[in-house]
Order: sequence, then C-alpha cells, then structure tokens
Amino acid sequence: MQDRNPTHRPQPLAEAILKGSDKYPGIRGRVLFFPTRDGVLVRTEVTGLPKGKGLCHSPVFAFHIHSGTTCAGDPDDPFREVGSHYNPQNCPHPYHAGDLPPLFGVKGRAFSIVLTDRFALPDILGRAVILHAMPDDFTTQPAGNAGEKMACGIIRSTRKPV
Repeated sequence: MQDRNPTHRPQPLAEAILKGSDKYPGIRGRVLFFPTRDGVLVRTEVTGLPKGKGLCHSPVFAFHIHSGTTCAGDPDDPFREVGSHYNPQNCPHPYHAGDLPPLFGVKGRAFSIVLTDRFALPDILGRAVILHAMPDDFTTQPAGNAGEKMACGIIRSTRKPV
C-alpha cells in the first residue's frame, strides 16, 4: 500500500560531514536533513566521541547550527569562524533556530533524529554544524555554556547539479 502522507523523503536533500578538531581527530559524523511537510527532520550519527566513566558520567554534547559558513579557526579556537548560533529572529537561547537537542554519548557514539520547524532547508545551506564538549544548559546567554567546539561540518545540498 502506498503511503499518501510521508513524513520524510527517502533521500536527504542536505548533509554535513562532521570532522573533529586536531584535539579530537577521531570524531567523525554525518548530519542528514530531510524536508518534510511539518519541518525538517535532522538525523545525526557521530563516532569517535570521548567516553564517560560509568552510567552517571555518560557524556552529553551540545549540538547547534551556527551562522558561519566555514569551519576555519586557529589553534586556540579551531572553529572560530563559525560565528554564533543561527538565530535569524533574534530569539533568546534556547529558542535560536540553530539550537538542537543534545547528543548523548554511548561508548563513543551518538545517534539522534529530531523534527524541527525552526528553519527551512534553504535557510541553513552553507552554514556550520558544531558539536560541543559540554551539554547545553539551555539557560546561559547567549549560547548555553556549551564549552569547547569539538567538531564541525558545513551543510551542503545533496542534489546533483543539472
């Protein structure tokens, strides 16, 4: 039976390939973006994350779309050029369009799927996705006290040029 009301397309229309900084060279990940009738479905899978020690110390990592369009930086801040969280409506944190739920580390891996209506796919193409070392506290302005930027990727269209 054919589904007349699909929640997502079978193929993503954009992706970001996450790569860790020099301090976190083992971090690799892929963030896929699927436009839906209700918003954008964001599917994230990351490997090579720092591992916690025990159930009460399983790491939680803040995860955001930033306004910048490059992962460039310097030794003190490898992804300095990513700018602040993507926030076209000037909302307070954690209501920025680029604020995403945290990723929960499990033995060095993380997986997440979330539906958001805070942005449309064309709005975020070319922008940076950042994985932070600390959990977002959802309170501290302007960025949730998320800590060091560990990995970065730029959101690119997966459509082939015609």
